[in-house]
Formats: sequence, C-alpha cells, structure tokens
Amino acid sequence: MITEAIQDYLKVIYKVEETGAEVTTNAIAERLQVTQPSVTGMVKKLSEMNLISYTPYQSVRLTESGRKIALEVIRHHRLLELYLAKAMGYSWDRVHEEAEKLEHVISEEFEEKMAEMLGQPTSDPHGAPIPAKDGSMVLSKLLKLTAIPAGQKVVVKQVSDKDPEKLRYLSRIGIHPEVELTVIEQVPFDGPLLVKIGAEQHYLSLALTDGIFVVEIVETKNG
Repeated sequence: MITEAIQDYLKVIYKVEETGAEVTTNAIAERLQVTQPSVTGMVKKLSEMNLISYTPYQSVRLTESGRKIALEVIRHHRLLELYLAKAMGYSWDRVHEEAEKLEHVISEEFEEKMAEMLGQPTSDPHGAPIPAKDGSMVLSKLLKLTAIPAGQKVVVKQVSDKDPEKLRYLSRIGIHPEVELTVIEQVPFDGPLLVKIGAEQHYLSLALTDGIFVVEIVETKNG
C-alpha cells in the first residue's frame, strides 16, 4: 500500500534528484525534518518495494515505479496550488501549505476535473512545471537571478515557494512569473542586486535572488 508517508519520501527524493545533488539520507532527513533512523527505516522499505535503488552509505535513486508515483503527487500538488489561487482566491504565499494537506487525498477524477477547469495548465502559481497525466514534464533551462550581470534584462519564470514571507514581499514589489525586470547593479562579494521593475528600483538580497529563476531577454538590432 502506498501511504502518505511513502508519497512524501518519493516526492522529496525526486526534488533532490531534480537539483542534480546526491540524494543522501541526510538530505532526506533535512527536507522532511525527521530523524536519521526514521529515514533509514523508510529507505529500506522503499527499496524492498522496488520504488528506489539504494545501497547502504550510498545515494538513493528513484526507480521508474518510484518516479511515476512522485510525479503523480507533484501533479496533484501543483494543480491544487493553481486551483486554490485561480478558483478560490488564495494568495500565492498560502497555496503551498493547503496543497500539502490535500495532495494525498484527491481522487483521479477530481484531478482531471481541476485540470480541465484550469485549461490543462503547464505551470503552478510560482511558475513550477506541472507534470502531464502521463508523467512527462517540460523542464526549461533557467538561471538564478543571482547570476545575472548588471545591464541584463530578464523574464522571471519561477519563484521558490519555500518561504511564504519572501513570497509576500516579492508580491508587494511586483515580482512574479512572467514579469520583466532589469539588473541595474550587482554589489560584489555576495552583496544585493539592484533591479528595476517598471519605474521602480529595489535592492534584493542573495536570499531572495537565489530563489528567483529567470531567462535572459536577447535584444535584436534591426537593420
């Protein structure tokens, strides 16, 4: 039986894999805020269920079966976030917590009705891609705003949803997916970025710019 706990573990493993980092038991424990013995026990169980491949003291990898379950949970979560924002008026800093509670319990019919009502969306309110029903997902090559040099124009494509307070601040200053901004100044030695959004300028700390993912705007010259 695939329990909520199993789904949570598989989702976390997928998200760590997605970053390109090794999926260690330490990384899983930190993300789920559980003890090492708990992680060790669950990892052994997941391995026995053929949902992960795991050798003691080495990194964890999802099997095809495990990846399928993880992507289904992520699809539920991100559709729920968008539904809460679009249909129920939740602000983007509140949808993550609510979706965490509901992602395990909705039926496949409910999922399909949401997707249909929302027009088969491909991204959630924070710009994160929504897996398709078949588990496929379009992943774009994005850059952290931190890495963008002064003078460059960009379009925001995705914002980390880990910290509601940061989301509230970014919303107040007009940063969200699909907004254009220009990096005016990059203060050296891990200093803040000065960015221009419309007519306004704001300094953004490294803690913010590391969670804002963008694509550069390539300007072409006519003639």
